[in-house]
Amino acid sequence: MLTYNFENIDGPIYEYLYKCIKDDILSGVLKPEEKLPSKRTFARNNGISTITIQNAYDQLIAEGYIYTVERKGYFVSNLHVVRENKTVSYDIQIPKTKEYKYDFAYNKMNTDNFPFSIWAKLGREVLSEKKEGLMQIAPGGGLMELRVAIAKHLQSFRGMAVDPNQIVVGAGTEYLYGVLVQLLGRNKIYAIENPGYKKLIKIYEQYEVNPKYITLDEQGVTLDSLKKTKAEIAHISPNHHFPTGIITPVSRRYELLSWANEEDGRYILEDDYDSEFRYNGKPLPTLFSIDGCEKVIYINTFSKSLTPTIRVSYMVLPVHLANKMYDKFSFQSCTVSNFEQYILAEFINRGYFEKHINRMRLYYARKRKQVISCLRQSVIKDYCEIIESNAGLHFILKINTSVSDETMKQRLEENGLHINALSDYYMNNHHVREHMFILDYSNIQIEQLAEACDVIYQCIT
Repeated sequence: MLTYNFENIDGPIYEYLYKCIKDDILSGVLKPEEKLPSKRTFARNNGISTITIQNAYDQLIAEGYIYTVERKGYFVSNLHVVRENKTVSYDIQIPKTKEYKYDFAYNKMNTDNFPFSIWAKLGREVLSEKKEGLMQIAPGGGLMELRVAIAKHLQSFRGMAVDPNQIVVGAGTEYLYGVLVQLLGRNKIYAIENPGYKKLIKIYEQYEVNPKYITLDEQGVTLDSLKKTKAEIAHISPNHHFPTGIITPVSRRYELLSWANEEDGRYILEDDYDSEFRYNGKPLPTLFSIDGCEKVIYINTFSKSLTPTIRVSYMVLPVHLANKMYDKFSFQSCTVSNFEQYILAEFINRGYFEKHINRMRLYYARKRKQVISCLRQSVIKDYCEIIESNAGLHFILKINTSVSDETMKQRLEENGLHINALSDYYMNNHHVREHMFILDYSNIQIEQLAEACDVIYQCIT
């Protein structure tokens, strides 16, 4: 007869009883096909109610641990349980992010620059006025309200005439890259810039694509290198290349469009990285805006202009690819929550986004000047050269030293300073340019910059 101690139980009695019987089944105390006590007998022997026994038995039946036979009673199921006497270990190794006193590689937005009050106000309005929409599943391309807002923004800010149905919203550019691979095909040959964003390699490899590499000159990707790859899809950032900062001139852009138009199935994936932060003159026209043959796929994100924690990105597809997208992926829902989409749509429509961009452009332009001025007056002024394109949130610091990049980075890290080298972004060891370091100034504290320069000076002298 089963007996259990029902003193000092934390929680419902039936739940405790259910766990006791379940543990006895899994441990082998109760054998397969063994008959369990009737409810009345069990209740009488343990001093509890038959309803408690019934609830425990019902839960065990629902989960398949026991079964009932009419007029015969309750029996233990034959589970074929593999029993091992071992202690469960939860030794999960999660990579830790190292913190540095001076971090020139971490793109973090100052919390004072995010429009929290406006965002909160719009959030309250959305919760109050969009209740029905918040409870509906968004279509794969995203809410129409947000796509219309993005289309208007692209028209006014980038000179792009776009139908909202050409726009596909997704949770981050990494997700959209994966969608494009599935849309265009894994069997295609993809090419990425070298040097470039190494994370792209991992993303493409996840979709069983091994990208080729295109070398760059002073005007961006070279046609000779692109043709040698035999690529069908060229993933490039002509408006502000990362990490070199190169801006591709219009002559090279038309050459790239001509390449794409030479054969069916060729496309250019235009990654408009950092396009909002150009400090002199108007933003450069996109490849998409001068493409007359539907060969350019435009992709951008709000991560740079607002904050990296808002995982909202979008791509603009040529009309024929948009039709293919909706035909192939119409069963999917958007990966961005309706709540965020509604807020962002209102943020753009009411002019807050444009004001925010203008304010941040002035803020970063001033900060850029402060950083450059500080470097030119620091102890390393005779040991370094600043290479900039007057755009984006980083520039290149060329250091006159014979020390290798790896040794220099190691020395700096030992002294609490983290910085990436241009050589870190080369996909192979050919034509690597050394002694050039990428200084991301978006998170630099000006008052600490002189101290950081002292650290650099100590490591190069």
